[in-house]
Amino acid sequence: MTDNAAAPICLARPLSGPGTDRAGGCAAARGGDGRPLHAAALKFFWGPMDCGKSTMALQMNYNHARQGRRGLVTTRIDRSLGPQVTTRIGLAHAAIEVTDELDLRDLVRDALADGIRVDYLICDEASFYNLEHVEQMAELVDEYDVDVYAFGLATDFRSCLFPAAQRLFELADEVARIQIEVLCWCGREGLLNARVVHGRVVREGEQVVIGDTVDDADVRYQVLCRRHYRSGDLGPR
Repeated sequence: MTDNAAAPICLARPLSGPGTDRAGGCAAARGGDGRPLHAAALKFFWGPMDCGKSTMALQMNYNHARQGRRGLVTTRIDRSLGPQVTTRIGLAHAAIEVTDELDLRDLVRDALADGIRVDYLICDEASFYNLEHVEQMAELVDEYDVDVYAFGLATDFRSCLFPAAQRLFELADEVARIQIEVLCWCGREGLLNARVVHGRVVREGEQVVIGDTVDDADVRYQVLCRRHYRSGDLGPR
């Protein structure tokens, strides 16, 4: 080897996000959290109600933060109706409420402007986000090397895909159904989220109506197998 040997060539694609060498060079091989750049991913974790989506979101945030990574937690229309992620087993975490006007990219840009590194986003209740938010998630992954972990329902009370969930299925690097089993009252696997109003399954109305799974609510949701979702049978009361 000679002293004037050619420098190694970086084959990684240039970034247009923070840390890019605007003169034409590539970003450093590793980001501030030590992970390789260009390795971020958009992952969508989905399942019916009661399968532990929000619990998994908080566990994911805990695991990454414990290793020194810095992240932001967002949600939309949490059951608490507040800016937090809550779970039915009692866990809770403060979160940023996602509105139609909020740009997820601005959250990262503002943090960077304040000198705060952002390595990942936890996006709970992602099925209630709008399509622009999903496109922003993809841009954060591709242009800023920010990991995005989205958690949400796939289908609504009519068994139709939420628009944001559909787009996540189309764009995500990885889609995983949460494996915690939810049962219909009959013992079969629960697949579909039925909306129950005054004790009857309804199939018309606004796509998003706030409700929970408690029996005494005027509007509630119950996970059913396909057979009993189609028949509207809520089981013995």
